[in-house]
Amino acid sequence: MSRGKYYPKGSKSQRAIPGVRDMAKQIEQVQRRMEEIQQALERETIEYSSGGGVVKVTVDGRRNIKAIKIDPQVVDPDDVEMLEDLILAAVNGALEESARLEAEKMEEITGGFTFPGL
Repeated sequence: MSRGKYYPKGSKSQRAIPGVRDMAKQIEQVQRRMEEIQQALERETIEYSSGGGVVKVTVDGRRNIKAIKIDPQVVDPDDVEMLEDLILAAVNGALEESARLEAEKMEEITGGFTFPGL
């Protein structure tokens, strides 16, 4: 005769299984929704400018730089540092806006709960 645990019908262990299945379905739905949001973010474009519009940076919602436009009037060989500063300001601003948009979209499915690494 084997000695194991006996769980009468309707015990906690049997009732937990449907709950686990429901949770797995919910996790799958969240994963699908996250994939949809990530694809939508890739289609979003954000343009950020500095120096009154002389440097413009375009990024997508996933923080990928898509374009940098520089007004030729701002290109001064004697003041390259100013141009570098304008580019940095535009890139950083665009990336911040992209991160804000991504956080906003992700909050739609997480309800404000943050997951490490997302």
